[in-house]
Amino acid sequence: MSRKVSKIQEFMSNQGNVNCAKFGKSTGKLVATGGQDRKVNIWKVGNPTIVAQLHGHTSTVESVTFDSEEEMVVSGSSGGTIKVWDLNSERMQKSYNYGHKTNVTCLDYHPFGNFFCSGSADTQVKVWDLRKKSYLQTYKGHTRQVNILKFSPDGRWVVSGGGDGIVKLWDLTAGKQMEDFTKHSGEITSLDFHPSEFLLAVGSADRTITFWDLDKFKQISQTTLDTRPVRSIRFTPDGSALCAGTTDTVKVWGWEPVVCHDCVDVHWQNVSDMHVDEQSGELYGVSYVDSFVSIWNVRLQQMQPFVDEPPPPTRTPVARVP
Repeated sequence: MSRKVSKIQEFMSNQGNVNCAKFGKSTGKLVATGGQDRKVNIWKVGNPTIVAQLHGHTSTVESVTFDSEEEMVVSGSSGGTIKVWDLNSERMQKSYNYGHKTNVTCLDYHPFGNFFCSGSADTQVKVWDLRKKSYLQTYKGHTRQVNILKFSPDGRWVVSGGGDGIVKLWDLTAGKQMEDFTKHSGEITSLDFHPSEFLLAVGSADRTITFWDLDKFKQISQTTLDTRPVRSIRFTPDGSALCAGTTDTVKVWGWEPVVCHDCVDVHWQNVSDMHVDEQSGELYGVSYVDSFVSIWNVRLQQMQPFVDEPPPPTRTPVARVP
């Protein structure tokens, strides 16, 4: 394995298979996992000791997400139940036993308000208000299960990616669909908004990534065919590049024009989430196999286009002898 890549830690996370793993949204130093043992476990990157173990689900935990402050965790189960947990008290704050008819496959927490959204194998997207006892909105339109959800950085929109290969953009204020993005031939696996521009990146099992202008709702570019399905994508905090993880690589992409700046092998197989640290510029990935979870580090500063170029040699002036 390249010197640019290291496995920070590996630990047994759950009894039985792990089904989901997500980084905290603020520092990226916390990881939430859920699995067949019906537990949500919280871990700190670099520390093998469990931080919190959250009990209460009566069926397999299939999805987890943090709030923006890493003080709350939302988890969804195969039975359609959603639970909200307070990490300070390690207690359940809310339990929604209705809404979805089956597996809650994905979740995302609103960047500002007391809202979160859920996607399910029942093909529906729901928006929830923690101050209410029920969901606020239901969005229908996918023909297969919803795989991934993402709120926009300003909190106005939510995008959903499905097993039908379609990405749908929903306006939260109007409560309706704004646009369909339909350029992928395989199921949608990952989504990310650019941190400062009206730009959306979409990763797919068809082994490509598309980039979309959200001002004109037009495709900007599409990457060349990869050797493996795209599993996770993440824009760098400054928005200069997109990092894309497959089962065995990380690639760094530009989009206008589309170009692969660099690639490094990472043998993480089932990578489920990535986080780029704003201070160090390093990328962290979390993956799972069976009951084990691994945390990886990729030194982006040693990859193009981030690598520091050596300064040009200075010329020492030669004194002229009269």
